[in-house]
Amino acid sequence: MKNKKPVIALAQIRYFDFHQKHNAEKIKKYIQLAKEEKADIVCFPESCIHKSSLDLNHKILKEISEECRKNSIWCIVTDDIKIKGKLHNLSILIDRNGKIKGGYKKRYLYGDKNITAGKKSLVFNTDFGKIGIAICWDIAFPHLFREMKKKGAQIVFCPSQWWYDLKAHKKNPKKREIKILESLLLARAYENVFFVALCNPVLNSKFQVSYSAIASPTRILKSKVKREGLIVAEIDLREIKRIEKIYNS
Repeated sequence: MKNKKPVIALAQIRYFDFHQKHNAEKIKKYIQLAKEEKADIVCFPESCIHKSSLDLNHKILKEISEECRKNSIWCIVTDDIKIKGKLHNLSILIDRNGKIKGGYKKRYLYGDKNITAGKKSLVFNTDFGKIGIAICWDIAFPHLFREMKKKGAQIVFCPSQWWYDLKAHKKNPKKREIKILESLLLARAYENVFFVALCNPVLNSKFQVSYSAIASPTRILKSKVKREGLIVAEIDLREIKRIEKIYNS
């Protein structure tokens, strides 16, 4: 029987402070930290590996998969991955046994160079519930989340590397962009009556919006701004049925 109260974790990590070319060691460290918090799954931000010329057989992905196996935890890592000669912004779902259970290709591109967009929304069965995945700019498109709801999603993870556009704001750009992200996160959770978890990185860029949060259908459960660290929350999947009954009435 699937756990009605899974523990989910987001790793708002700082990039390139363990290694200048990739973040593999940081990812493995945070897999261990998430396990210590008794998390069932840990999600990392978009482009979290940052190693060029990645494919699904790359040794770094094998190292990350092995860390999941050792810690008996699910994990989502996202980066540009070459598949059949085409480059995709791909979220990879790894299970407790260190096996790749599937991948989601980013559908809505924003400044993604040489990337081939995906065409399908996907929902994956796990031992703690049904999960969907969206990537960054995807969160601005309600129909994508509705598709996942129809396929039975209970939690949607959204790895992201969200930057603000200078042209969009006259002042306080990061503060305003965080409000936009919070609004999108709550809207997707509320209108579909499921949980949504958004994960951004910490970067030395004035354009990076380092805001990560976990939302229930009615509120933000946990969030983190600017600082590196884990966000961990136990969520009650029974809330979905309870709130659906209220709204349907």
